[in-house]
Amino acid sequence: MNIAQYATGLQHVGIPTNDMEASVRFYTGLGFDILHQTRNGDSRVVFLKLRDFVVEIWEGPAAGLSGAIDHIAIDVIDIESVFEVISKAGLQAIEGGIRELPFWERGVRYFTINGPNAEKVEFIQKL
Repeated sequence: MNIAQYATGLQHVGIPTNDMEASVRFYTGLGFDILHQTRNGDSRVVFLKLRDFVVEIWEGPAAGLSGAIDHIAIDVIDIESVFEVISKAGLQAIEGGIRELPFWERGVRYFTINGPNAEKVEFIQKL
C-alpha cells in the first residue's frame, strides 16, 4: 500500500482537550492563530495555525485523552531565542534545557515542553 502519489503533505494534528480555553490560550501564546472554530456534534472544535502547521483541538464527550501521538515538533531557526521566550512565559523544558542529538546531517538542538492536554511540544533546530 503506497499513497505517495496522492499525498500533498500534513493536513493537521488532532489533540483532544477537556479545557478548550486553556488549550487555545497555550497555543495562541506560542504564536498560533485561530484559523477556524466550529462544532462537531456535541464537541467544540478549534483549528489553530502556525505558518503551515495546523493543530485541531476538540472538546466534548468524544475527547477522551487517548491516542498514540507522543509529541509534535516545531522547526525553529534560533533555539536559544525560543528557549528564552518559553522560559520567560513560565514554561519549563522537560529535559531541563537545550539538548543535542546526532539526527539529520549535522545534528539537532531541541527542547520539549508539556502541553495542557498531556501532549508534548518539541522545538527543534537543525544544525
